[in-house]
Amino acid sequence: SIGITLHVYFITYISSEMMKKVFLVICALFSSCPYLCTWAFSGTFSISKSDTQTTICFAKPSLLPPHYRNNGVWRSFRLSASSDGPRSHRRFPTFRQMSEWADFEILGDDDDLYSTDTEIQFASENDDQEIKAAVGSKLPAPTILSDAEPIFVPQGTVLPLTEENVEGILAACREEIGTMFGYTAENRGVGITGAVDFVEMDGPVVVLSLKGRFWHTRPMVLARVGAYISGRIPEIVDVDIDDPYELTDEANNAAA
Repeated sequence: SIGITLHVYFITYISSEMMKKVFLVICALFSSCPYLCTWAFSGTFSISKSDTQTTICFAKPSLLPPHYRNNGVWRSFRLSASSDGPRSHRRFPTFRQMSEWADFEILGDDDDLYSTDTEIQFASENDDQEIKAAVGSKLPAPTILSDAEPIFVPQGTVLPLTEENVEGILAACREEIGTMFGYTAENRGVGITGAVDFVEMDGPVVVLSLKGRFWHTRPMVLARVGAYISGRIPEIVDVDIDDPYELTDEANNAAA
């Protein structure tokens, strides 16, 4: 019986020593990777290593940290499809090397990043109409504030002085002396973007406005338009401009 007792004590001693070693190994492993504590006590996992990457499979992916960093490499995890359903309880790590901005530098010349130069190369007066139209089609046509139908009547016609007649005659003027304005793509193609609009009637005085760029001087444009309207509505005493600044070369040069 003494021999049996000593044998049992010997086996118990050996087992306790082995358990101590196993415990020390586990403690060292947990201290080197704190995440293993959570994973070990909340779910099981297995690690398989190949020549290219390490795959970690977790039974409880909700407990898995979204990413962790190791030696400058961020390791993030993604869901993978498997035969047990569309969303597997297995997660596989993907590895991404994050930039340390070591090669970051200020650009020496970054003016082209903020360039607002959108100037169009206009056609010349001697170019074909097709070329002018192709260039002018890139520019929007001037807006017309009135939707009055053109009234085409010969000069010397006597029409009553009404707002409707003035706007109708002005609409016809835009077409009959249209080379002065930018309503056609051909004219816009050579840089003519000017337009004329009716503003109001001040008794027998018709007030107009000019906008855009003209080849002719603006006072000449106003005089041509005034002569066209007055030649068909003789009751008009004068054709004036809404803002005197619109007759200046400065306004014409500043126009688009």
